[in-house]
Amino acid sequence: MLEIYKPSLEDMWFRESLLADEETMSYNHAWGGTIPFPKESWADWYDYWIVNHENRRYYRYLKDESGFVGEIAYHYDPEYDGCVADIIIFSKYRGKGYGDLGLELLCSAAGENGVSVLYDDIAIDNTAIRLFLKHGFFEAYRTEEKIVLKKDISPAAPGAAF
Repeated sequence: MLEIYKPSLEDMWFRESLLADEETMSYNHAWGGTIPFPKESWADWYDYWIVNHENRRYYRYLKDESGFVGEIAYHYDPEYDGCVADIIIFSKYRGKGYGDLGLELLCSAAGENGVSVLYDDIAIDNTAIRLFLKHGFFEAYRTEEKIVLKKDISPAAPGAAF
């Protein structure tokens, strides 16, 4: 059973581990690979993404019976005039369907929060492209470095921020 979990500030150790893991972040090679997330930056990041998200950012962990297995998120990006999706499954939990379930949970949460369209920009050689296409995203356009995928979620709720 996979569920969405709103992390506490103290839970940011998992994000630090996730972003520091070379195998997990191998998909990010085109943009530098692993990403430092030192403890001294946790509070500001947490405040921006979780406490004062302004209905423009959403961040959650994915959790199963063994603990945290990944993260899902989206944020408003003016380049697309819409929200960009993010899903990362810790490498040791890949191949168990968590990417599929996590993307479904993210799309559902986005729709419930009034997001009508989700985008993702994925490195041209990233195998995750298939995952997004399988879940109703389509190719909006591509460059030499990335493919921009798009999915219509649902009509925006009245008064929604997007």
